[in-house]
Amino acid sequence: MIRGAMIAALAVGLVLAASASAAAVAGECRGLQVCVPVAGPWVRIPARSGTAAPEAEYLVTCPPRHVAAGTDALVADRSTDVSFRGTVGSPVAPGVTTERSVLFTGTYGGASSSATSYRPLVGCVPATGGGGRSQTAYRPGRPIVREVLTVALQRGGSKVVSVRCRNGGRLLGGAHSVGFVQRAEPSADVLASVTASQTVTSSRVVARATLAADAPQGVRARLQVHAICRRGGQ
Repeated sequence: MIRGAMIAALAVGLVLAASASAAAVAGECRGLQVCVPVAGPWVRIPARSGTAAPEAEYLVTCPPRHVAAGTDALVADRSTDVSFRGTVGSPVAPGVTTERSVLFTGTYGGASSSATSYRPLVGCVPATGGGGRSQTAYRPGRPIVREVLTVALQRGGSKVVSVRCRNGGRLLGGAHSVGFVQRAEPSADVLASVTASQTVTSSRVVARATLAADAPQGVRARLQVHAICRRGGQ
């Protein structure tokens, strides 16, 4: 779950992923009369290592006083599946299923051993409070939250980012991802221009990333780090 934003509790649907090379227009605002489109960066899905399908998470946030009402994604490879997480509740709707931020997961299911990427897209609408929730015998609470920090990387420089749980929360795990801010899908050289790793201790997630000095000109890279925490007092 994400404190004050998107609560990661249940995958509620697959994002319709369009090939980045296709002529189709992204549809994150389709059907919405008032919509602010917010495009995330191209998120790198690492090369396959072992038998598990590689994946990468990325959090995209709407402007203040807005909630997510539409989602879409572009993919560099059609074998990439993109989904998002939302809260349980009825009806499935903005303000109930989604909040201000959306946590996307891109999973590569193809045969290639190279890194690939996807671009998450969110259509944001003014917040109106959303609908009511259905009554159930055991309604899930929000015992798990995410602390998320995103930083820019400088060409030829390294960043060390540390994220920890707040308010007495207990660290359960961590994740990190690399994004590239550009219109077109990143080339193999761009995807390889950033090296990143993480360490999870008993109290914090520490991620290290370097944007190579010989990276292609104009590369704008981002490192996003997630600390997955059990809420304090739970």
